[in-house]
Amino acid sequence: MVCLELKTALYDVYSRYGAKVVPFAGYLLPVQYETGITAEHMAVRQAAGLFDVSHMAELVLKGSDALTNIQMLLTNDFSSMADGQIKYSPMCNEKGGFIDDLLVYRKSGTEYLLVVNAGNHNKVAEHVKSQVFGDCIMLDESENTAQLALQGPRAGEIIKKIAEADSLPVKYYTFTEKVAVAGVDCLVSRTGYTGEDGYELYMPNCTAVKVWDALMEAGEEFGLIPCGLGARDTLRLEAGMPLYGHEINEDITPFEAGLGMFVKMEKTDFIGRTALAAAGAPGIKRIGLELTGRGIARQGDTVVADEKEAGTITSGTLCPYVNKAVAMALVSVEIPPEAELTILVRGRTIPAKQVQLPFYKRSK
Repeated sequence: MVCLELKTALYDVYSRYGAKVVPFAGYLLPVQYETGITAEHMAVRQAAGLFDVSHMAELVLKGSDALTNIQMLLTNDFSSMADGQIKYSPMCNEKGGFIDDLLVYRKSGTEYLLVVNAGNHNKVAEHVKSQVFGDCIMLDESENTAQLALQGPRAGEIIKKIAEADSLPVKYYTFTEKVAVAGVDCLVSRTGYTGEDGYELYMPNCTAVKVWDALMEAGEEFGLIPCGLGARDTLRLEAGMPLYGHEINEDITPFEAGLGMFVKMEKTDFIGRTALAAAGAPGIKRIGLELTGRGIARQGDTVVADEKEAGTITSGTLCPYVNKAVAMALVSVEIPPEAELTILVRGRTIPAKQVQLPFYKRSK
């Protein structure tokens, strides 16, 4: 049986910009455009970039028991959320490991939108369906929804050329529904996965090309360029953001990944709480590394301290804006911050030092 990759509503647009298209999370998506990953990365840091992230999944929970279900499914506490607010949260399995990490949008007290990583779409949907109880249903809106991410310091100026400024969300991690963007009703949120200011826009598939073209035209004077998966990855790594399948997975807990602030153990219950309570203090931790020798660390490379294996690289590359080879790793909690470390890369060792995450933080 042949599995065919899906295409987003913007697939036919990619060729206009010389996209290199690759399979990713079941979709055919641009890893980069003709400008290249470095130029795309720098555009987001210094001007603006536009990403097609329509492969992300959108699940809606509706009903009078929607909040009760959200509280059980996720580790964060959503009891005090107001309409129009967004919260990040791990979703854990019974062992306390990550099923996914996602965003929760509160539309009302009886309706919540969950934005899920594309590679975990089916797994999360099946998990939620198997767990919902009471007056609560799950609707999968993923195949009907397109999502664009406009990211960078000029993002606000760009979107305000084609949308009324007063209709846009102002605070970080808030959203507004039915914002007219180039005449198209969009849900617009102040979120992103790049470490920059910006917006994420949700709309029906049939209107995605119109919104994309309007944003690209509005952004021309500000240096807006289209950006692909490659820049999305280097930007999130430079900003110290974890990625499922790298820093987090089904066997890693939020406490081990340095995301314990999003786990509210004081809640009455949630899936994975019992296991997390029983596990006690974590034995590993997520750290940032700067390579002080020549070379680049990659996922799976071994971190060594005092000639003993100390952990594993989860992500690594040369990050264009900070212009350094950096990496994140999961290592033993016994490794002190000042420890001299080396990384085994293809049979040779590269010296490295621990540095505070994130590697880059935007000026506000």
